[in-house]
Amino acid sequence: MDHGTPRTVALSAVPETLLWNLYHRSFAARQPLAAFEDPRAVTLVDSIGYPFEETFGPPSPFLAQGQALRVLTFDSVVRDFLAEHPDGTVVALGEGLETQFWRVDNGRVNWLSVDLPETVAVRRDLLPDGERRRTLACSALDPAWMEEVDTSRGVLVTAQGLLMYLRPAEVRELIARCAERFPGGALVFDAVPRWFSARTAHGGMTTVQGYTTPPMPWGMNAGELRKVFTAHPGISEVREVPVPRGRGVFFGTVAPLARRVPGVRNLRPTMTVLTRFAPR
Repeated sequence: MDHGTPRTVALSAVPETLLWNLYHRSFAARQPLAAFEDPRAVTLVDSIGYPFEETFGPPSPFLAQGQALRVLTFDSVVRDFLAEHPDGTVVALGEGLETQFWRVDNGRVNWLSVDLPETVAVRRDLLPDGERRRTLACSALDPAWMEEVDTSRGVLVTAQGLLMYLRPAEVRELIARCAERFPGGALVFDAVPRWFSARTAHGGMTTVQGYTTPPMPWGMNAGELRKVFTAHPGISEVREVPVPRGRGVFFGTVAPLARRVPGVRNLRPTMTVLTRFAPR
């Protein structure tokens, strides 16, 4: 990557959210006491010619830590998968400018990043493909990307920050297709609760700078996990992946307790779900 001249990045609507994620992930990684390392994210923010603070406001330590903990949750699932399938394939749907590959790479994994053409053009410019990592311009809803997946050594599909931007029927169809095409594999995704989804539908998530979070049509409460089983008979396991304990009162004490308290669980802004598919 050329760090001399800032790279201009122009995105809109849902693709622009990748810059919000990158911005806060980079801020979290810069904190001296953070148990989160993401040097590539830091380098990206420093090299991109984009008005991060003017658009999203000053970085929030609270939001940044929440973002980092969510990322670490996904990282733990990928590392567990690679411990069982060191030569396996990870398919990252809607990856944006996520730098997970460099955080979890075991030197053997094959990585396929699937995203919209607008986003892929940016990713290829800033994070060019490598020997074991390639990018495919394709909607996650287009089953054509599944033809590009090597299933011989295990498959894990990740959908971080993606499904909430789809319609409920599209989410169900995507999960069903993964179960059908990748028996013995798994899908890990995150979901926002219904109250959060409803708030974004009415433009209720706006920064003082005027940036508004795009609508999130799909939400799922923590108490609805078993509904995922109904998407396809090949789904063998559905469970929430616990978020690592963070720093401070909220992330160190309140958040871990909230996950276990009925009625309060649905108030959390996000959860990560691992769905396994039975082998044939």
